[in-house]
Amino acid sequence: MSNDQLILLNLPEFEFAIKTEGQSKQIFDPVRKRFVTLTPEEWVRQHFLRYMTDYRSYPGSLLAVEKQVKVNNLNQRADIVVYNREGKPWLIVECKAPSVNIDHDTFLQAARYNLSLNVPFFALTNGIEHFCLFFNGEAFEFLNDLPDFPAV
Repeated sequence: MSNDQLILLNLPEFEFAIKTEGQSKQIFDPVRKRFVTLTPEEWVRQHFLRYMTDYRSYPGSLLAVEKQVKVNNLNQRADIVVYNREGKPWLIVECKAPSVNIDHDTFLQAARYNLSLNVPFFALTNGIEHFCLFFNGEAFEFLNDLPDFPAV
């Protein structure tokens, strides 16, 4: 991914540590505490992580990136899982590359992860469009933004 592919997203701009390793660019992920390959999806994920921590005051220590989730006995990976202060999953974020539309299939992917995580909140983003939903136990409600991180 070249610098000209690092497109401007519909999120605040942030400074990132980016380096070239062989033929690929890598970006530092502060949650995983290591450099990872910079793909269009990773560009969105890193922006959204920074939005969550820098603008929405989500504690970085309660975030998991590419969290392994068992779905129908298959290992899957949720892009971002946010835990509450009791250590229970609270929010799932599904990230896509900017060129990928957020659609029903994206929602179903996050919903499948929820079969094992059982969270009340979902966020779906491609860096351009963002959707946040709350599951009230019976139906999904669209929210205007991410929920405030619970104080307790």
